[in-house]
Amino acid sequence: MRTDSFALRHIGPRESELKEMLDTIGVETLEQLIYETIPDDIRLKSPLNLPAALSENQYAEHIGKLSARNRVFKTYIGLGYHQAILPAVIQRNVLENPGWYTAYTPYQAEIAQGRLEALLNFQTMVSDLTGMEIANASLLDESTAAAEAMALLHAVRDRKQKKDDVNKFFVSEETLPQTISLLSTRADFLGIELVIGDHKKFDFSTEYFGALLQYPGKFGEVHNYSSFVSQCKEAGIKIAVAADILSLVKLKAPGELGVDVVVGTTQRFGIPLGYGGPHAAYFATKDEYKRNLPGRIIGVTKDVDGNNALRMALQTREQHIKRDRATSNICTAQVLLAVMAGMYAVYHGPEGLKYIADTVHYSATNLSAELVKLGFEQVNSVYFDTVQIKAEAETVKKIAEENEINFYYPDADTVSISINETTSLEDVNNIIAVFAKAAGKEAEPLEELLQNTVIPTELQRTKDFLTHKVFNSYRSETELMRYIKKLERKDLSLNHSMISLGSCTMKLNAASEMLPLSNPQWGNIHPFAPVDQAEGYQIVLKRLEDYLTEITGFSATSLQPNSGAQGEYAGLMVIRAYQESIGEGHRNICLIPSSAHGTNPASAVMAGMKVVVTKAAENGNIDVEDLREKAIKHKDNLAALMVTYPSTHGVFESAIKEITNLIHDNGGQVYMDGANMNAQVGLTNPGAIGADVCHLNLHKTFAIPHGGGGPGVGPICVAEQLKPFLPGNPVIKSGGKEAIGAISSAPWGSALVCLISYGYIRMLGTKGIQKATEYAILNANYLKERLNEHYKTLYSGERGRAAHEMIVDCRPFKNNGIEVTDIAKRLIDYGFHAPTVSFPVAGTVMIEPTESESKAELDRFCQALISIRKEIDETSSKDQNNVLKNAPHTLQMLTSDEWNLPYSREKAAYPLEYVRDNKFWPSVRRVDEAFGDRNLMCTCPPTEEYAEA
Repeated sequence: MRTDSFALRHIGPRESELKEMLDTIGVETLEQLIYETIPDDIRLKSPLNLPAALSENQYAEHIGKLSARNRVFKTYIGLGYHQAILPAVIQRNVLENPGWYTAYTPYQAEIAQGRLEALLNFQTMVSDLTGMEIANASLLDESTAAAEAMALLHAVRDRKQKKDDVNKFFVSEETLPQTISLLSTRADFLGIELVIGDHKKFDFSTEYFGALLQYPGKFGEVHNYSSFVSQCKEAGIKIAVAADILSLVKLKAPGELGVDVVVGTTQRFGIPLGYGGPHAAYFATKDEYKRNLPGRIIGVTKDVDGNNALRMALQTREQHIKRDRATSNICTAQVLLAVMAGMYAVYHGPEGLKYIADTVHYSATNLSAELVKLGFEQVNSVYFDTVQIKAEAETVKKIAEENEINFYYPDADTVSISINETTSLEDVNNIIAVFAKAAGKEAEPLEELLQNTVIPTELQRTKDFLTHKVFNSYRSETELMRYIKKLERKDLSLNHSMISLGSCTMKLNAASEMLPLSNPQWGNIHPFAPVDQAEGYQIVLKRLEDYLTEITGFSATSLQPNSGAQGEYAGLMVIRAYQESIGEGHRNICLIPSSAHGTNPASAVMAGMKVVVTKAAENGNIDVEDLREKAIKHKDNLAALMVTYPSTHGVFESAIKEITNLIHDNGGQVYMDGANMNAQVGLTNPGAIGADVCHLNLHKTFAIPHGGGGPGVGPICVAEQLKPFLPGNPVIKSGGKEAIGAISSAPWGSALVCLISYGYIRMLGTKGIQKATEYAILNANYLKERLNEHYKTLYSGERGRAAHEMIVDCRPFKNNGIEVTDIAKRLIDYGFHAPTVSFPVAGTVMIEPTESESKAELDRFCQALISIRKEIDETSSKDQNNVLKNAPHTLQMLTSDEWNLPYSREKAAYPLEYVRDNKFWPSVRRVDEAFGDRNLMCTCPPTEEYAEA
């Protein structure tokens, strides 16, 4: 046994178990199984051209050497990114803890109460600091949050504005440049006209439905927006504000001014810079707009026993239900980072945050005073953390970089300096010394910070915040460690058992891939630092782009999209840009099979396309004749087909090349959803099937952890004709020669977590990465055959094989009064997270075991489902008081003095012997969704308040 083989550790089944698994499936060899699964005409004829595999130890040395090629300067660039201090207790117990980073999106609320509480804390923190009534559970970054604000304000225009087609949106020129770029990208196809200008000269015309302000401005000036807001209100113009969250500790909350939406990033609350991400954005608004609030909202409800419980609220807005009518894309959250930012607020509390904000502000005011003494002009009169100095930029830059200091240089005569939490008195003196040298003068170093403020009384915060008990209870590391552990114990994650979610690929996130994320050489690089200071990052990102390009069979890759949903959108926008360039910008019809991911139609509409749904055949595949009819009908305006491959039904459709040729013959491009790429890598690819662009879910196929529902990364890989249009960035040059505008805030999106996928590919190598795909297909077909006598698999390939996932039909059990939800909840009693429920077919579960699960774990999962099948047979439609309907069973139930149920406590809690060895107890019983939506509560209220509700 090769102990230095990463593939040995990543792939679950042992070689010694392979024959038994193949016998169960009914094939002689693994090669035969792959032959019977993947159509021969799309099979790759030669291995991928990737580097040879590194052992885990070799990789640790390799990535360590690359990290040393990053030069970490003291950085005061600002522009929405500031170095922060991540408390070690949060780093060790959240960021580095698989109990937190391997959890799934909390759709199964009963086994996610810990994550849900942490996110409720986050929402409360955001609502308190912004002064708004309701906040969501995070978005991707500040710029995309601003774009969501623009879309919300457009959607909630009053009737007269809609009738008169009022579509102008004002953006203050003091808005962050990356945000303006992204707003421009989004506005183009939403029929919104952006007008960028000076808010002091705005004419408050009724042609505008909304406006966006930056608070403080991009170079630090804090404006009093009271008059602007009141004049907008008179004109019927709604206001969004992009606000620095740390500044809100000292500045009047935007909600007090009467604005409609407040957005921003929580990166300053203990999250590493990571060359741009991942960071959790925030979005807060008025209660009246809750039905239009993008992303996820955590709400308070109760379980069937009346106990307090949490769950994701207003779920009817999700894409798989509303599809092209969805108000937002729910796959746009950064849960792990939101948990960390929320814990930062819990740890420091209001007094700690005030100390941090005061120190930052006093450092800025003292710096300003000293630079003025040296003869420099300070432009900002009211500011929180950023001073703007009139000086010869080149001279200052040369001296600063010699001293390993980065400032931002807006023009040849200006230097912008943004102070952050890590800035010490020594750092302030070092900055003063740079300017003294530039001025040819001597400077006396400061011995202490004077408590000077330049914030006028009318702009100072007076309202209390973070008054809830949770933000005032955990000051010592011991206490916070125990609180984090208490929440972690309520959540079922991959460190407990398999999470067999179809379409979501919950595979091993290896510790060797994750460890570099804690290295400050990777964590402390600003996304707008000079590129030559990020040499290690540039090498990793360029290589990762090349590897993904090779894997997909395309010509180029962009890592910028920071979620799968953003990847979908970016892919469609690149298609639109290409078609515009060849004089076919009128093409706007997007064909989407009825079986597609629910995010697809939502993304198509966001890209300004009209969705035309095509039928599925009886076997679940795309109805080629219906597709042909619609492609020909719309050939003059056909922009694209969005296709998932293998299909969402877990099948490699043999007609795929016929389908892609049909689209090309009628003038369209083919977008392939890469959600199921885990079944393709090394065996086939989007290039081989004839696609033009695909997005990849690095958090699925390439081992980035789900983190409870984010971070995700969704790079796009494109064919040669689309290469020039890959997305760019207004601050750091990136993307294609004719780049579309920004898709996310940072040039390379969530660069920090791209290290994980880089490590995954480097340690598996060409052979290992293909073997991983083969074992993903092996494990799925092994499960399929083991369950065959007990459950019907809804769809299979032409030779009876599943791809890497399959859909199991639970609809016949309705005859016994059992719904698919009952099976999902009963699986919790067996120690498992439910597979994907009722998607893409209502009343079914979609199961994907991944290559990382061992045969022993697969067998345990089969045992559980077979046992549940027997329990179903014991029930009848007249018997609604049974072990499935009452699932899941809590420890509180089992230890209660009363037990009035018609089955034993043992059957409820320990249905199979293996459960005794590793019992997971859900913390609440089945939650009441309807009650929660009727009594929507999305912040931490006093316990007695929601007990009364």
